[in-house]
Amino acid sequence: MNRTRTNDRFPRTRSGSAAPTMNGSRYGSPARVGGPFRSNGGGRGRRPAAVQGEFALPETVTPALPASESFADLDMPAQLLAALGAQGVTVPFPIQGATLPNSLAGRDILGRGRTGSGKTLAFGLALLARTAGERAEPRQPLALVLVPTRELAQQVTDALTPYARSVRLRLTTVVGGVPIGRQASALRGGVEVVVATPGRLKDLIERGDCRLDRVRVTVLDEADQMADMGFMPQVTELLDKVRPGGQRMLFSATLDRNVDLLVRRYLSDPVVHSVDPSAGAVTTMEHHVLHVHGADKHAATTEIAAREGRVLMFLDTKHAVDRLTEQLLSSGVRAAALHGGKSQPQRTRTLTQFKNGHVSVLVATNVAARGIHVDNLDLVVNVDPPTDHKDYLHRGGRTARAGESGSVVTLVTPSQRRAVTRLMATAGIVPQTTQVRAGAEALHRITGAQAPSGVPVVITAPVAERPKKRGATSRGRRRPASAARRPVTEAAA
Repeated sequence: MNRTRTNDRFPRTRSGSAAPTMNGSRYGSPARVGGPFRSNGGGRGRRPAAVQGEFALPETVTPALPASESFADLDMPAQLLAALGAQGVTVPFPIQGATLPNSLAGRDILGRGRTGSGKTLAFGLALLARTAGERAEPRQPLALVLVPTRELAQQVTDALTPYARSVRLRLTTVVGGVPIGRQASALRGGVEVVVATPGRLKDLIERGDCRLDRVRVTVLDEADQMADMGFMPQVTELLDKVRPGGQRMLFSATLDRNVDLLVRRYLSDPVVHSVDPSAGAVTTMEHHVLHVHGADKHAATTEIAAREGRVLMFLDTKHAVDRLTEQLLSSGVRAAALHGGKSQPQRTRTLTQFKNGHVSVLVATNVAARGIHVDNLDLVVNVDPPTDHKDYLHRGGRTARAGESGSVVTLVTPSQRRAVTRLMATAGIVPQTTQVRAGAEALHRITGAQAPSGVPVVITAPVAERPKKRGATSRGRRRPASAARRPVTEAAA
């Protein structure tokens, strides 16, 4: 039975009341998790309680459409299907196969899956398919993806751009840390799809460069991180400006009670799908706790960084990240720092260098814990253990992505052992615990650690050719020779 969608959602959300539900309650038993496809429509047997700290998933009133095992079986434009084939994407990931039949039909979606589980195409293909053939007026986009960080915005943009081009949709990215004028100009010229962080989009709306009243498909990606970062007031303000009765899709790695507000206010009878409730549930990921003495920790960290292959290292503070990066460079390790104190062009350039192998060690704060996808990254090291289990799960989620294998290593000093034991229990992880020291066989066996060369290295920015200005020759001007050798500034942004 199909329930007719109406346009009366907006008055109800403003009053804060919930939508009608089964059994007199909006929230019933949570969806079963752990298998390739779980929905609330017809599971048998006992359903487990919600994951610790998370709310019980809402019941789906209108039965969900069955999962699809092939993109070819989905109701998508032929150009999108051809683009998928050209990109070598042939078989849907579980979260894609489960949600796409429903999102393509216009249903609201609530999806839980860790980064790397295929969420971007799960919402992106539906958004593009349902927007294809439309043309946006200046300043009035038709589809919106809200994300918490600049890095995730760029990742989503990169992932969707070839598919948007295939159906002739204009897509732009709206984030802070880069000049606002270029983004305003794109919106004034007219774009169908906007991928945005909340703060910068709010700024552009207040400037009169963007309106959301024609947005018919809205996606919230990594909603829990937006809540954790304090963006909830901005997010709800933006959602209240979106066209009433439009389609909303909310995807998140975890569904804690901060996200509960968004689900209750803005999703109407959503189809619920949950896969990989935590990074710790991934069978291709190993978790190691390495007990080290404080005096030996730096030497062990340096040896791990000197391994063959790339490694992502997390520390708590920007100062600690910069200090370790300098020490690694002086030891002969090609390392680079990534944290919120860097400009967006610097962050973009550093990520590019890490992805292409110019840098083998990325030393980062939690700014890198989400929204960063690096192929074949098989080791994440918590040099400083996180204090929150969600931070641990998201840090670890940078490895073992898309079915690949990987390891998460946490260095623990004697004074940290009790706190880390509690953190692992809360995260639902039983790690392998090993006592190690610098130069030991166990450290090499688990991480590939080896002695660094000791020859200091310097990481240089790539040289970018600056385009010639039009008419420069006719005006008799000559560009200084030094301009061609100038280091990258905003070119990488």
